[in-house]
Amino acid sequence: MEHWNVLLVSHVVAALFVLAIGPVQIFRRRRDSIHRTMGYLWVAAMYYVCLSSFWIVSEGHFTWLHGLSAFTILTVTLGLVSAIRRNIPAHRGNMVGSYLGIAIAFGFAVGVPGRSIPRLLLADPGTAWFVVLLVLLTVGAVYLSLLRGATLKGRSRMGAQARSTLPLPYQTESPKPRVGNPK
Repeated sequence: MEHWNVLLVSHVVAALFVLAIGPVQIFRRRRDSIHRTMGYLWVAAMYYVCLSSFWIVSEGHFTWLHGLSAFTILTVTLGLVSAIRRNIPAHRGNMVGSYLGIAIAFGFAVGVPGRSIPRLLLADPGTAWFVVLLVLLTVGAVYLSLLRGATLKGRSRMGAQARSTLPLPYQTESPKPRVGNPK
């Protein structure tokens, strides 16, 4: 079996991370701070997967996968710019297209017998499945921590709003809400 170097391992782990985050981003209904944070993680991992692929070559030559990497760098960048400009249809199209591209590349990387991943699956399936499980657990932990943080942040805001409308012990009437300039 071919030697798995740090570049190849980190490329595979980042690609699995991207594949695991993608469905959460695409199918989750709410587009909030969790979507934004997970999106930034997804974009960073996509850039890493695409850029690192240029140092992973077969017999010293680039393949069509490298062309897909170059195209994906473009579509991810366009999707990010579209999100910043609030052009949601363009954002959605570029990001879903980028996800489908990496899913196709993953299918090729796993399905072609001469490549590294199928050889690892045959030689040491336990290690391969352990890495997949570890990546899935990591994505789940990141998502849950962001969800918990958003919930706690929401509670603290609600608590502050509720406290601001309660009368103080020395007040005989409820405080009036401030409207306009307090001068």
